[in-house]
Amino acid sequence: MAFGDRGGFRGGRGGGRGGDRGGRGGRGAPRGGGRGGFGGRGGIDKGGRGGRGRGGARGGRGGRGGMKGGSNVVIEQHRHEGVFIARGKEDALVTKNLVPGVSVYNEKRISVEAAEGEKTEYRVWNPFRSKLAASVLAGVDNIHIKPGGKVLYLGAASGTSVSHVSDIVGPTGAVFAVEFSHRSGRDLVNMAKNRPNVIPIIEDARHPQKYRMLVPMVDTVFADVAQPDQARIVGLNAQYFLKNGGFYVISIKASCIDSTAQPEAVFAREVKKLSEMQLKPKEQVTLEPYERDHAMVVGVYRPPPKAKAAA
Repeated sequence: MAFGDRGGFRGGRGGGRGGDRGGRGGRGAPRGGGRGGFGGRGGIDKGGRGGRGRGGARGGRGGRGGMKGGSNVVIEQHRHEGVFIARGKEDALVTKNLVPGVSVYNEKRISVEAAEGEKTEYRVWNPFRSKLAASVLAGVDNIHIKPGGKVLYLGAASGTSVSHVSDIVGPTGAVFAVEFSHRSGRDLVNMAKNRPNVIPIIEDARHPQKYRMLVPMVDTVFADVAQPDQARIVGLNAQYFLKNGGFYVISIKASCIDSTAQPEAVFAREVKKLSEMQLKPKEQVTLEPYERDHAMVVGVYRPPPKAKAAA
């Protein structure tokens, strides 16, 4: 009995789809021996139309995988305390995961085994999704966020960057994250459930008196509010919560303040406004290529007289 005969050894269309119903063989077989032949449409051989078989499993897409840890990746301390660099096939900015095994926004995680056999997990900090990470890679001199610090974070959104600040300050620090949008606030609150050092505050940053009972004096105010009056918002919050000699870090989006003016002119105006509120600017970096027409301004609030004399 010929293999490709209709009544014969009915192999099934697609490498076993039909069990013993069989018979059609495949389209890719030689024309001589009936319609069938061994190389069915997905049979064992690649003679058929694709060799994969219509009924065969296609396999999963796999996870996001990404950077694998172990001996291939070396973790180095960045000059900013609490921030690290993962050296591997591709270098990446990382923070030490406060909650090992948990991703916040599907970011890649790298597990590195120490000599003693202990594993430490790090989370990749994407500069295209975090302006603070972009400023670190842009070469900002100091972000003034370090282990054990207290940070007031204005414009926390769903907590992408906040989670990395939470990693940096560690279990002895605290992040007071203020977000006005209730939708983003839901994600922020869910993220904070796993991170005891994050205190989510769903409130308008324009009215710091509304959350003055929740926030103590802090070391640093970070602001990413993208509002036309953001300099005033930072100044108000600094008056309430930032200690004398404390630091502020503000992300300025030029198009949010004045879309008709040159970005450099907008940045200069905002820096002048900050200076008028006793927020003395120390440095400014642009966030290209990660963010367009953005600048990060870092400064000190009410610097002590000695620092003024030295300056």
